[in-house]
Amino acid sequence: MKRKSFGFKLFDIVNTLIMVVVIMIMLYPMVFVFAASISDNAMVASGQVLLWPKGINFGAYEKIIVDENLWISYWNTIRYTVVQTVLTLIATSAMAYPLAKRWLIGRKWILILAAFTLVFNGGLIPTFLLVKQLNMLDTIWAIVLPSLISTWHLFIMRTFFEGLPEEIEDAAIMDGCGSMQVLLRVVVPLSLPVMMTIGLFTAVNQWNAFFDALLYLNSGKMHPLQIMLRSVLIAGNNPQGEGDQSYIESLKYALIVIATLPILCVYPFIQKYFVQGSMIGGVKG
Repeated sequence: MKRKSFGFKLFDIVNTLIMVVVIMIMLYPMVFVFAASISDNAMVASGQVLLWPKGINFGAYEKIIVDENLWISYWNTIRYTVVQTVLTLIATSAMAYPLAKRWLIGRKWILILAAFTLVFNGGLIPTFLLVKQLNMLDTIWAIVLPSLISTWHLFIMRTFFEGLPEEIEDAAIMDGCGSMQVLLRVVVPLSLPVMMTIGLFTAVNQWNAFFDALLYLNSGKMHPLQIMLRSVLIAGNNPQGEGDQSYIESLKYALIVIATLPILCVYPFIQKYFVQGSMIGGVKG
């Protein structure tokens, strides 16, 4: 085995140092937010908390977990995220599969029209009027349907489908499978990496979304968690509607931790699919 030259060793050292710095930059906000959430509110407000918690106090968590609005918002966010992720995967795969096949009539023009939407769209006001005319205001469908299919995700999935061996599909057809059976029994199981990748993108985007809810949802009982988080962070409102603001700074950070925790817990389980799906879907074709 050849020994590495000084130049290669120096390159590895520099790369390692850069990665360590990047990791520290990415981890610091999360460490700070958690530290501030369990620190004394006065110390957080005065800027004394920089990295480690000071005057450890779990009062913010104790106050926020008994708030009924938090759990209503949490449930709304969960159901919006789950419904949109499932429907997005179904609709995107149903559209991407035929677009990956050369036998589809008008395939080229459909792809051009889909690519057109990457640059141009109907605009905010026409979209709002359409949602209103369809009587979807203050319903889950106002959140889910307008952003159901992403053109970028469609192209990634189509490219992934094009890279699958045609011999496997031909064998399934010879065994008597129709197009829908081939998609569900052959293509989808083989496309787990890209499915998990697009599912992660969709879930994260919906979990963090608040603008659509701000536009289309009037009832507080329909608001997702991000609307509550926005109200506390920007407006400085006490989520319990009380006059006491003595814990509001720590409560802000506690709410951020609670809102972020589910995504942080889910990501490690699908990380292996994430890298593979995004690389294959984005490079091939």
